[in-house]
Amino acid sequence: MTNVPVDQEAVEVAIANESDLPGIVDIMNNVAASSIATFDTRPTSVAERRAWFERFLPTGPYRLLVARRDGEVVGYACSQPYRDHEAFRETVELSVALGAGRRGQGVGTSLYRALFEVIAHEPIHAVVVGIAMPNDASVALHRKFGFTEVGTFHEYATKNGQYISSLWMQRLL
Repeated sequence: MTNVPVDQEAVEVAIANESDLPGIVDIMNNVAASSIATFDTRPTSVAERRAWFERFLPTGPYRLLVARRDGEVVGYACSQPYRDHEAFRETVELSVALGAGRRGQGVGTSLYRALFEVIAHEPIHAVVVGIAMPNDASVALHRKFGFTEVGTFHEYATKNGQYISSLWMQRLL
């Protein structure tokens, strides 16, 4: 898809393929274990994530992109169904996750730039994102891409004995 200079090193952003799934799962497990950015509370496996991976296609509104540096998956971003109702067919929920030590290097920006390019001509009217708080870096990334705040779910989830709130943001295309 593209090579983007990030932190003086090239990052390739591309449509995810089967060989990327272990790297994606490693990132998911690291994020689940080290933060509240995801509500996952236990590690997952490649086998458990295969059905999720197979929902993404090279065309259409539901895409999965990866950022690779020297062949290693260092981040991913995706657009997926917001809700399983026909009324939400033109709304997608976005997610972005980065490997350990990859924040602040432009990887998330590169992933979102590419994701917005590939979904630009799809039948999508609104993109939404829920951000577990606090997460100033994610809020800043989404504001950079034109998202606005629409509300907060206060203390609606628990993880590791703490209540978690999520800020919801959206962008109309």
